[in-house]
Amino acid sequence: MSEQKGEQLSASGGESSGEFLRELFRERVGGEAEAVVFAPGRVNLIGEHTDYNGGWVLPMAIELGIYLVARGRNDGRVRLWSEDFPGEAVEFEVGSGMGVGEPGWSNYVRGVLAGMIGAGVKVGGFDAVIWATLPRGGGLSSSAALEVATATLVELFAGERLDLEEKAFICQKAEHDFAGTPCGMMDQFAVVFGKRGQLVLIDCRSMERTLVPMLGEDVALMVINTMVRHELTDGGYRSRREDCEEASRLLGVSQLREIGLEAVAGLDGLLPERLAKRARHVITENARTLQAVEALGLGRWEELGELMWASHGSLRDDFNVSCAELDLVVEEARKLGVAGGVYGCRMTGGGFGGCCIALVSRSRVVEVREWLGARYLEETGVEATIFVTRPADGATVLFP
Repeated sequence: MSEQKGEQLSASGGESSGEFLRELFRERVGGEAEAVVFAPGRVNLIGEHTDYNGGWVLPMAIELGIYLVARGRNDGRVRLWSEDFPGEAVEFEVGSGMGVGEPGWSNYVRGVLAGMIGAGVKVGGFDAVIWATLPRGGGLSSSAALEVATATLVELFAGERLDLEEKAFICQKAEHDFAGTPCGMMDQFAVVFGKRGQLVLIDCRSMERTLVPMLGEDVALMVINTMVRHELTDGGYRSRREDCEEASRLLGVSQLREIGLEAVAGLDGLLPERLAKRARHVITENARTLQAVEALGLGRWEELGELMWASHGSLRDDFNVSCAELDLVVEEARKLGVAGGVYGCRMTGGGFGGCCIALVSRSRVVEVREWLGARYLEETGVEATIFVTRPADGATVLFP
């Protein structure tokens, strides 16, 4: 689905893509759009469930994302049309008393508008059509993309530019307060700060960001969408976060980031079994993420791949956020191994469904895609969506 949408937008090039979106606005709303903004999704190479523990993450913006095609209004009202949720427009009034509303997907927009008002931005009304090339529930941060696209549109219409870090935090707070997901800040930071050709190493305690180039043309990053929808609002994500907070309390630290790798062996004697497993994942994942940055910078693909395999095992066995379909993809990729063109593969995102990311020899992309797609279909009866991406730029105003 998302690949077909992406092809529909990009087949004829930039100006044709823009005309396609403006025509979409004419069909849904009537009249002419005044603006088109784009915010990418993100994929995390390594460093999962470490962000809310003050650790390190290594995400990147990707080439798929969410477009907002919009026109300003002078009556203080917002109307939204989503191509993923066909039907009547969602309509509400902008103001300081804005709260949670229906349908649920509109809360990502409502929350950002409320946050922008709180930051002193003059937020007016608008009509907007939402067009996504990202799969919903695929673990590629469609929610963060919608939030950042909304903030970018408001900046454009208000003639104001927020500090980028403030903008990311407003979007994160929208997800906390309006969508009910206590997410870390990785997704919004990746969507805001993404740069073409580079991953973003984020220290989630200091908020320091370091761009890490994706060197070499001999490898590619392949995303395999299992088509298993995940919902981070269903309690699984929150319970993992609560486990980590309780483990930190029992270990006498403010965040698990403060525990070094040398302490892992003693966790079983200090914590209940479940909490020891959660803490072991976070501590070892932080170490793997920093090692991955070094391997990436030196083009040591087999070393990076081994870290990815280990990350998946830890997420599966210690953090318990994988699922049978994600494990199947990783197992089939493991069968191919380096000889078959796969250096490493792991689940990516919050878990409970969604996507895997694989580091693949560029010369073997077609063979790997065909193998994984065929084996997944054979075992599940479901056709996985598989695409290759490079690190992309963050949110952008495409028109005017």
